[in-house]
Amino acid sequence: MPDRARDRFAGVLVGFARELRAAGLVVGTGDVLTYTSAMTPLDPSDLVDLYWAGRATLVSRHEDIAAYDRVFRRYFLDEGAPGARQLLLPARAAAQASAALVVPEVEPGPAADEDKPALGWMASDVDALKHRSFAACTPAELAALRRIMARIRLTPPRRRTRRTRPAPSGRVPDMRKTIRESLRTHGDPAGLFFRQRRTRLRPLILILDVSGSMADYSRHLLQFAHSARRAAGRVEVFCFGTRLTRITRALDQRQPDAALSQAAQVVVDWDGGTRIGQSLDTFIRRWGRGGLCRGGVVIICSDGLDRGDPELLAAAMERLSRLCYRVVWLNPHKGDNANFRPSTLGMMVAAPHVDLLLSGHDLASLEQLADMLPALR
Repeated sequence: MPDRARDRFAGVLVGFARELRAAGLVVGTGDVLTYTSAMTPLDPSDLVDLYWAGRATLVSRHEDIAAYDRVFRRYFLDEGAPGARQLLLPARAAAQASAALVVPEVEPGPAADEDKPALGWMASDVDALKHRSFAACTPAELAALRRIMARIRLTPPRRRTRRTRPAPSGRVPDMRKTIRESLRTHGDPAGLFFRQRRTRLRPLILILDVSGSMADYSRHLLQFAHSARRAAGRVEVFCFGTRLTRITRALDQRQPDAALSQAAQVVVDWDGGTRIGQSLDTFIRRWGRGGLCRGGVVIICSDGLDRGDPELLAAAMERLSRLCYRVVWLNPHKGDNANFRPSTLGMMVAAPHVDLLLSGHDLASLEQLADMLPALR
């Protein structure tokens, strides 16, 4: 990027930080310098890079995220936004939308507008791409989706433990500390101290269908599991077709492609048949009864096409629902249909034991799962 364009690009970031301060966020000079340094190797025409680099460096409190989103939308995406106008030059110098936000094969406008950067298209294109089924995407669009998916952060719900910790207020007094502090004042009351229960993340278990009927979705669900494995605390990942395979260690690779390649070597029944009941029964016998999913959230990703025994599936789902905290099922056949009713035998057998049914057929549904999971009750 030429020096003049680089200086202008830095001015855009400084102006964005100024808008954040005006909105009430605490953004110091050092934060702005960190933001500009983080954007140096990235693409200035990529709104995903702009957004996440700013959120990682300029937002220090979780409650500021909503205000950050509003300012970012107003500064970069609204009609006549100052950030969009000033980024025209850097965007033209930067290979014109080779980042993940640019949707390939978008129909161009009039010939006179072909040379203009597509900044005005980016937000709507990303939104359209997120709502496009994995099965209907081109290879270039799938690559863009994988890049965006790597940024998803999955946070399981929390549960209260038996252990306690000091608290500024509460309903349970800390008698030991209260008495100890009163002894320092020779028996005079030194104030009342309290304790409260500690919380910890619930275990998260993903059981992914990699049979032939799920071929259009299995790779993306595996990458989603890889992102969850790297972002959350205790996450276990299993794959099944005709048998169950644990791939948790295979997904410890930092790079998604390397992790998925290693997982593919471990799973021997890829693109084969489906035996959901037998696979879930194996999971319960080998891992579930040992406490792996006790108090946890189990996410099953499958279309429900089962060639096994329905009675075995019903018994396994019933036992699984008793062992874990919640059962979430992702069925790509659901799509965006709010009135979806199971039509496959396996899905109809499992449905009474499922707490939450989502689609998982596109990136938007996976983001919906990530948003709903922390508050799952």
